[in-house]
Parts: sequence; C-alpha cells; structure tokens
Amino acid sequence: MDVRAILFDVFGTVVDWRGSLIEELSAWGAARGLDVDWAGLVDAWRGAYAPSMDQVRRGELPWTNLDALHRASLGELAPQFGLVGLGPADLEWVNRGWHRLRPWPDSVAGLDRLKRRYILSPLSNGNVSLLVNMAKQARLPWDLVMCAETFGHYKPDPETYLGACRLLDLSPDQVMLCAAHNSDLAAAQRCGLRTAFIPRATEYGPHQSRDFGPEGEWDVVAADLAAFAERMDRSVPEGAA
Repeated sequence: MDVRAILFDVFGTVVDWRGSLIEELSAWGAARGLDVDWAGLVDAWRGAYAPSMDQVRRGELPWTNLDALHRASLGELAPQFGLVGLGPADLEWVNRGWHRLRPWPDSVAGLDRLKRRYILSPLSNGNVSLLVNMAKQARLPWDLVMCAETFGHYKPDPETYLGACRLLDLSPDQVMLCAAHNSDLAAAQRCGLRTAFIPRATEYGPHQSRDFGPEGEWDVVAADLAAFAERMDRSVPEGAA
C-alpha cells in the first residue's frame, strides 16, 4: 500500500462518546440535584443522530452542522427525561459535552506514533469547532481537520471521502479511512480509499449490537489504535512517507 494519509472516524473510533457524556452529565446533574436517567438520555440523543442527518440529506433541512442538530435533538428529548427548568446557557453547556469527549486509552499514543509517518485528519460528521475543541482538550494530534462541514455533506455521502482526497491532493488509494464502523468503511471503499477496522465493542455499552468484528474485506484489521500504529509502522519502508 502506498498510503500517505490516514483519516479517522471520531465518535466511537477515537473517543468514547457514551462513557464520556454519561460520566460528565451524571456528575453535573448530581451537583444540581437533578434526578435524570442520564444513560437513557445519552442513548436516545445518539439515537437521534442519524435521523437528524438524514433530514439534511433529503433536503428537509438546509445544511445544518452537527452542533445545531444535537441542540435541536436535546430540546426535544430534555422534557421526556425530566430535564426541565434549565436556561439556555445550561442547555448549551450540556450540548457542548460533545466537544469534551475523552479519547479511548490507546488513542493518543497510537495517533502520536502514526503521525511520525502519515498525514492525520479526522473525517467526522462533527463540525469544525467541535473537532478542534475536542482535539485541544483530548490532545489529539491532527495535522488538519476535515469533516462533514468542510464539504457540506454528511457521511456516507461520497463527497466527504472524495473531498478529503481532493484537498490532500492524493488519489483515493493513497488515503486510508480508519473506523470502528463497518458501514463507514464500506462507503469509503466504494470511493476507492484504503480501509482499516478497529473494533470498539463497548461503544454502545450494553446496547451494542454490531461492529464487534470486521464485516468486509478491509486492508487492515487491528485490535486497537496502538496495534494499528504498529502494523502501519511496519508496512512503510524507511523514507517513504
């Protein structure tokens, strides 16, 4: 493989969105005496993620970034889970929890090692400010930030994968997508990108029902980002990247 750049799905692959949000919101709610099923709220909030993006894809909404979609979903879900009486500032703080997600334990070291040889960027459905703020807090060593907002399309639209290759001035087979989601990899593969699968078997907690293992002919399968970095380190001749 002549891979020059590696793109990463972020939510679930690089960061633990579910565990991060439940832990932070549980502590925040306890300090305010809020009796809320935070795990249920977080799961329902994530459940609204794909349907809200589909509304944009179908033209039912104009282009709307993920922060705004998350905020609209939170507004609908909050009363259902007893999250009432909060002002706009509190709701905005809750919504920006997606900017403060923690990386999985192997993520930062794995990315640091990969960065020695490869161009690294997220290719996420998150928006630019979300991904930049997350990177600063979580110490994610991106070379640049590309995302759905960059191209005005949400994954799995081909404009995201091919747009990233165009901005990097690389052919698709010189670009690899690393993800914990087989569907994301399948879409990238259809666009000619190389693919790497990293399982995150606890991403959805007890509700995990898919992506326990590879479901396609991916170029690389590794146990985590540390193992992926080691595999990619061995695959490139000295001085090639």
